[in-house]
Amino acid sequence: MRIGPTEILDTHAEAFATWYARLVITAIDDYWLEMAIRALAGYGTSVIGCDAEVGVERLLPSGETPDGRPGAAVLLFAFSTEQLAAAVGNRVGQCVLTCPTTSCFNGVVDSEDTVPLGDCVRYFGDGFEKQGAGSGEQGVTSSLPACWQIPVMDGAFLVDAVAGVAPGIGGGNILLHASSQAAGLSAGCRAAEAIRPLPGVITSFPGGVCRSGSKVGSKYKNLVASTAETYCPTLRDQVDTQLVDGATCAYEIVIDGVSEESVAYAMRAAIEDAAGPGVLAIGASNFGGRLGRHLIRLHDLFLKA
Repeated sequence: MRIGPTEILDTHAEAFATWYARLVITAIDDYWLEMAIRALAGYGTSVIGCDAEVGVERLLPSGETPDGRPGAAVLLFAFSTEQLAAAVGNRVGQCVLTCPTTSCFNGVVDSEDTVPLGDCVRYFGDGFEKQGAGSGEQGVTSSLPACWQIPVMDGAFLVDAVAGVAPGIGGGNILLHASSQAAGLSAGCRAAEAIRPLPGVITSFPGGVCRSGSKVGSKYKNLVASTAETYCPTLRDQVDTQLVDGATCAYEIVIDGVSEESVAYAMRAAIEDAAGPGVLAIGASNFGGRLGRHLIRLHDLFLKA
């Protein structure tokens, strides 16, 4: 199968089960919103070494946020609800509570499964926090009776008591085989941009592009994962390379989503936009079933309407 000059390899991405939370962050303007979500998503690339995989799902106009201010929906993914609870509490407490003018709301409202949000962060109020509808001193109104108001030095931080959580999918991916670094970077950027506006998905790596795709396990004790050396061009002569002939560079686009369908749709969009001159082939990372049970075959993506 080909898209223009690019071969689409007959392989599959091996994705794994996760839990996710969606937080709606708002602020007085776009600048402080960006500061909050940049901090919240920081060091949130991979559950291999981070507490959660984190990224902006989409920006929200003021008409779509609980308090009528500029906002963003941020998705956080972890292996368990316990891990997710710790990540949500720590990241909101350190990165959103501290950011001027922000508020934080639950974005998964129809789930019976929850983790503490304001119920955790409220302790920063040291007894002066209060719960219930009303306005913070900076004029932001909460109509939600379970919303905590935590005193801060520019007014009050409004935060929902809990965050809904739901089962999600982590590790959907495509892998670009490029004839040069320039061609690979250009294709990686096109793929990331194709995914960016899609609902229910994030790409948590820097710029949406990963140059250190991982494999399960390592020769070093206590490491659960390490770089997939078979895709490293400098190791062609030392390992059983999986790079296609002529490829001098490989980049991986890793996608987390709220469902297998959302991840598959994003993979197809990324493939369609990444294919082109200098991209010799597009494949995917899989691990013989050692990582996850969600097998998303690339050719099948194009059999669906």
